[in-house]
Amino acid sequence: MIRVRFAPSPTGYLHVGGARTALFDWLFARKNGGKFVLRIEDTDTQRSTKESERSIIEDLKWCGLDWDEGPDVGGEFGPYRQSDRVKFEMYDEPLNELLKSKKAYHAIYEIDDPKKMIKKTYSGSEAKEYRKKGHSVTVNFKISKGKTVFEDIAKGKMEFDNSTFDDLVIVKSNGYPTYNFAVVVDDHLMQISHVVRGEDHLTNTPKQIMIYEALGWELPKFMHIPLILGPDGTPLSKRHGGTSVDHFRAHGIMSKAFVNYLALLGWGIEAEIFNPIKRINDFRLENISPKPVIFDYAKLEWMNGQHMRKMPIEILVKEFREWSQKYSLSSLKWFEEASYTENVFEICRQKVNDLMILRDFAEPFFDGELNFDEKAKNILDSSHSQLYLSSALTAIKDIHDWSVEKVEKAIRTVAEKEEISKKKFFQILRVAVLGKTVTPGLFESIYVLGRERTVLRIENVLNGKEI
Repeated sequence: MIRVRFAPSPTGYLHVGGARTALFDWLFARKNGGKFVLRIEDTDTQRSTKESERSIIEDLKWCGLDWDEGPDVGGEFGPYRQSDRVKFEMYDEPLNELLKSKKAYHAIYEIDDPKKMIKKTYSGSEAKEYRKKGHSVTVNFKISKGKTVFEDIAKGKMEFDNSTFDDLVIVKSNGYPTYNFAVVVDDHLMQISHVVRGEDHLTNTPKQIMIYEALGWELPKFMHIPLILGPDGTPLSKRHGGTSVDHFRAHGIMSKAFVNYLALLGWGIEAEIFNPIKRINDFRLENISPKPVIFDYAKLEWMNGQHMRKMPIEILVKEFREWSQKYSLSSLKWFEEASYTENVFEICRQKVNDLMILRDFAEPFFDGELNFDEKAKNILDSSHSQLYLSSALTAIKDIHDWSVEKVEKAIRTVAEKEEISKKKFFQILRVAVLGKTVTPGLFESIYVLGRERTVLRIENVLNGKEI
């Protein structure tokens, strides 16, 4: 059976590169009827936090990436954790086997200089005595002579000269296994068939293969996905902008668009706007590009806008509500009138590419009192504003059958009068009813606001209440 794993370290937010790796692992497992395993690699006790673990798990769920096994937590699978596996002594037997076969040894260090090794020993009791005296003691794996060769699914034949590696610490002085040892034991015991991970792990692979071979274990197949680069061709980092899944969530990128964009970063598929989950049968590890890919922030935003405009309006409202509640960005009163909210979002989504800007566009439709900035106040203080707004108010009150077409006709009729500048008229009316100079279409906005709200807002400006 195909068995793959995603194994993040909970030392920060989930990076977009990690999310892409998880997506490709998940697609590969689902395509082949296999298993996708989530394993939290938290043996770095100084840097690992429960907060990071919770954030990573939440972001994976937001991406729609579920896993197939793990400890039962309230009726669903929790992730495996290396810290739990340490408690259950999962690493002791293979460690003792390496020591017994003298392929690993205890390294004893100076008390005053924990980096200076003073002795090697295969005796556990001797190591224990030194530890009692205050010495740091690690277990080191002996690097074998020769070369390590393996076939990488993405890169082909890979060859490393073992002489370039020093002996490897596999158990730290605090008793916790290091990454390169724990990952081998975990992948073997979990029967992982394919290790699909980022290219930044490539130099770890020969070290891990040596441990596999020292223990007489069968190797999984390896694949190292090229890195995601920033616009300047260097590995994507904070200097380029946001790099975490949470960053894009907070700024209003939706999960469907985000996963769609991640899939494009290496998956050779002749499509642009699509749902990767519905294209599982087209997924092949062999089709992932062996070349680095550039993360294009502008394209992600554009793609998000495409998804916003294509999805059913009630789904968009639901996504927006969940997003705004998570980040405390809007009041529940926005959703009290479902049809009104859907109408507002329908006209607002035509001009925006993320939920953050959608919020800015929608806000004036729900606020009882508009907040005019200095530019807006200057527009309403112009010598034409009273005349224009009075004419608009009369025309709007006289509309009998309320529709976008009737609203547009009434306002254009006023604008066609000789003494009125159409451009200035529309600008003043837009600011009076929505408080901003950039809004959805003027006629559609007035129609959605409705006659009562529109009249009240214009009257408030004419009476000096709003400004």
